[in-house]
Amino acid sequence: MIADRLAVLVLAAVLATAGCASTGSTGHRRGELVVGSQPDSESVLLGAVYTGALRSYGFPTHTESMPDPLAELDSGKVDVVPGFTGRMLQVFQPGATVRSDQQVYRAMVGVLPEGIAAGDYATAAEDKPALAVTRSTAKAWGGSELSELPRHCDGLVVGATAGARTPEKVSRCRLPPVHEFAEAAAMFAALRAGQVTAAWTSTAAPDVPADLVVLVDGKPALVQAENVVPLYRRNELTDRQVLAINEVAGVLDTAALVAMRRELMAGANPQTVADGWLNEHPLGR
Repeated sequence: MIADRLAVLVLAAVLATAGCASTGSTGHRRGELVVGSQPDSESVLLGAVYTGALRSYGFPTHTESMPDPLAELDSGKVDVVPGFTGRMLQVFQPGATVRSDQQVYRAMVGVLPEGIAAGDYATAAEDKPALAVTRSTAKAWGGSELSELPRHCDGLVVGATAGARTPEKVSRCRLPPVHEFAEAAAMFAALRAGQVTAAWTSTAAPDVPADLVVLVDGKPALVQAENVVPLYRRNELTDRQVLAINEVAGVLDTAALVAMRRELMAGANPQTVADGWLNEHPLGR
């Protein structure tokens, strides 16, 4: 009887040790990483890109959608949260006015909470607010540069889709309140009809009609940078895991974001789209 009881106690101890070893301090199984994203399809797609990148290095990873992934990153429930530099900066330092990609990244890194680190940002992959105008407007303004806008500020009528994040001013031009539209198609139709002078879209928007002109933000930048960047739990990812998420910065570009978002619009699964892109741009080799 005593031997049997000892055997049971030893077995229980072994099982308890195994259970402890399989679960990390963040609450998910050790070795299985969690990439957090917001519920919208574009955020889920970005999460899927980094999930695929980690998987390509051999690390079991999955994406989870949640209302506030940054809070979950801070609490340790997720390991990686990708996003855009300017938006991250505004979360941690509302009202920050730096605009160039390097300035925004450095400012963002400087205000991250303790325990959170930033990976490399993708210099060629951005999704920041951009103004679209008709070809006739661009011709009348004398070019397709955003720097032309301040000279035509008086009487400007600007459209935007409901809920879009748009700048209040561009250089010395303080913009009027936007005319909101329920969807981009209606906004672009109003732009063509002359009901608005310009319409806010973004540099990675997949639905800008080809007959419109998106004004280019040159140097110095007039709109705050929004480059793809991953945040992660400091000291909890291995060097190779950090390498996996950093490698995305060297291959992802705005054109790829646009193309993948078009696939989403057609009903494709975000992880399938991300994996397809990664198959064309293999990492870790």
